Amino acid sequence: MGLGLQHAITDICLIVPDLDRSIAFYEKIGFPLRRRNEGFADFDAAGTTLALWEGKHLGEHVGFAEANFAQPSHHVMTAMRVASDDVVNAVYDDLRGKGIADLKAPKIYEWNAYALYFADPDGNIWEIYSWRPTGPYDAGVPPENKRTANL
Repeated sequence: MGLGLQHAITDICLIVPDLDRSIAFYEKIGFPLRRRNEGFADFDAAGTTLALWEGKHLGEHVGFAEANFAQPSHHVMTAMRVASDDVVNAVYDDLRGKGIADLKAPKIYEWNAYALYFADPDGNIWEIYSWRPTGPYDAGVPPENKRTANL
C-alpha cells in the first residue's frame, strides 16, 4: 500500500536552528501556538499541523547527524490557498504592517495565481495565493490544458 492519495498530509514540520525565534515569528503572523516541548513546537493551521523542530533536538532524538541541520536547505515551500485576490491583498497589508522582512508584493503569475511570497527567519519560503480564472499567459492554451483551482 502506497501513501499517494490514501492519506491526507496532516503535518508540515520545518527544521529550525532557533526554536524561540521561529515561534515568535509564527505567532507574529497569526498562527496560534498549540504545544511547546523541549526542541519542538506546533501550531494549529486550520486542519493541518504546522510544526517546528529544532535541528539539534531532532538529531539527538531521532539519530540524524546534527551536521545535516547546520544550514537551512530551502527545498520546501509551504503554500496557503485563499478565496480571492482581495484576501491575498489583506494578508499582504497585515504582514507588511507587522514588519515581515523579505515580503514580495502580490502580483499575477503566469500559472494563473495571484500570489505573495515571504520567508521566515530561517529562509523557509511561504506562498499565499488565489487562483484566477485566466492569467496573463493564457493566449492560445486550450481550456482543458490550463491549470485550474480544482487541481
